[in-house]
Amino acid sequence: MKKKVCGNPRIWKDPPGAAMYCPGCQHPVIHRIISDVLEDMGIDGKAICVLGVGCHAFVQVSWDLDILSCAHGRALDSGTAVKRLNPDAIVFTVQGDGDCIGIGAGAFIGAMTRGEKITTIMYNNTNYGTTGGQLAPTTLIGQKTTTTPNGRDAAMEGYPVHTAELAATFRGTVYSARGSLHNAANYQRTKKYVKTAFQKQIDGVGFSFVEVLSACPPNWHLSPTECLKRIEEEIIAEFPLGEFKKDDGTGI
Repeated sequence: MKKKVCGNPRIWKDPPGAAMYCPGCQHPVIHRIISDVLEDMGIDGKAICVLGVGCHAFVQVSWDLDILSCAHGRALDSGTAVKRLNPDAIVFTVQGDGDCIGIGAGAFIGAMTRGEKITTIMYNNTNYGTTGGQLAPTTLIGQKTTTTPNGRDAAMEGYPVHTAELAATFRGTVYSARGSLHNAANYQRTKKYVKTAFQKQIDGVGFSFVEVLSACPPNWHLSPTECLKRIEEEIIAEFPLGEFKKDDGTGI
């Protein structure tokens, strides 16, 4: 009996599309985690991906899946419709922090309020990477962006949104976690979080959410290695890692 020990996931196209990303960007690594989890769980054949707008959406050229591209911030509204029309499908949204908790905040809160049985993977790189590095809901206090050249000032632009913690407060959310990819151990923990989120959807108990910290070298004006150091020393201090909610849908 042959057992696969390495190689690309079944849904990974050749070329995989990673070449579309800036050097050191970790979005393709998150794509790879999702791909591996879908294959490991044997659910890649019935998965439907719903995309928002942003760098994360380039994954549509990487995956051999049924994919729906939506207007900015509307992935969860569209995902709700897809799931209700296809209750046996594994429906998940892939969104950036701006798409999910900026322009898409209403759709995000609506899906959690209703306890939609879908999964969201949110990529958090603390800025609007696609359009040039503007302020995002997750931009850190003091972080310089193209729209906050002197650094984010809480008195002017407010505070960073802690999305995983917010998601955990909703009764309709059964799983919420935040992972990172800055070292091998956290790569494996993040993969475990994504797997648990999909398992909650399979169990049919409610909405599941995973936020993943992702490096953005060009807009952070750092090398890929310096980005990993920034995540470990600065970003995790603002956005701690771990599971914030894990229950069976009864609030226990």
